[in-house]
Amino acid sequence: MNVARGAIPNSRLVISGASSGIGLALARHYLERGATIATFARRGELLQSLAAQFPGKVYCYVLDVRDAPAIQQAAKHFMSHVGVPDIVIANAGVSRGTLTEYAEDEEVFQNIMDINVLGMVKTFQPFLIPMREARQGTLVGIASVAGFRGLPGSGAYSASKAAAISYLESLRVELRGSGLKVVTLCPGYIKTPMTDINTYPMPFILEADEAARRMARDIERGTSFAVVPWRMGIVGWILKCLPNWLYDLVFSKAPRKTRRTG
Repeated sequence: MNVARGAIPNSRLVISGASSGIGLALARHYLERGATIATFARRGELLQSLAAQFPGKVYCYVLDVRDAPAIQQAAKHFMSHVGVPDIVIANAGVSRGTLTEYAEDEEVFQNIMDINVLGMVKTFQPFLIPMREARQGTLVGIASVAGFRGLPGSGAYSASKAAAISYLESLRVELRGSGLKVVTLCPGYIKTPMTDINTYPMPFILEADEAARRMARDIERGTSFAVVPWRMGIVGWILKCLPNWLYDLVFSKAPRKTRRTG
C-alpha cells in the first residue's frame, strides 16, 4: 500500500464508533496516511472488513462504549502491542426522535445519554493517564451543532450533545499545561446512516469523507473548538443569539426527527 502525501506512518489512534459514518471515514482517512488504529464498535463484521483492507494496521475491538471494563481491556491490549495513542477520538453516538410524554421513551433518553456522553468519558478514561505521563496527545470529542440549542423532537440528542460540549470544555481546562490537547468537533449535517433517515432539508450537508478530511485538519491544528462545515457554525451562532421568544416561535413549527417505535 502506498502511503499518501502527508503521511503519519508512526501515529497511533483510537476511534470509537468506527464501523460506519464519521468514525469509519476518519479511520479510512488516517489509515490511508499510514496510521495504526484501534477501532471500537458493536458491529464486528464491519470492523473486520476495514481491517482486511489495511492488513496489520487495524486492531478490532467489538464492544459497546457503555461497557467500561471492555474498553479498559481493549485499551490495555492496544497499548501493550502498539503503544500509547497519539489521538483518541470519541465518536460513537446515536440519535433518535424522542418525546417526553411517552413513558417508553425514557429508556431511549437513557441510552442516548449513556452512549453520547458517558461513552465519551469511558473511551477517554483508560488512555488519559498514560497520555498525560507521555505529556503528548490529543483527545477528540465528536459533539454536534444540535447541542447549541434544544431542538424540538430531539430533546435527548440535543441534551446529550450540549452535555458533551460542556464536558469537553471542562476536560480541556483540567488538562491545561499537561501537554495534552482537547478538541471539540461539532458536525453539522454529514451524509451518514444517521442522517439518511431524515426527511427534512439539511443545509450545507457534507459527504463523510470530506467531513473527515476537514476534521483531521482541525485535529492536527489542535483547534479547541470547530464546527464542520464552518458555515453551520455561523448558523449555530445566530441560533444561540436568538431571544427565546423568537427561537420558540420559529422552531415550534420546524420539522422534527421521526420518532421510531418498537
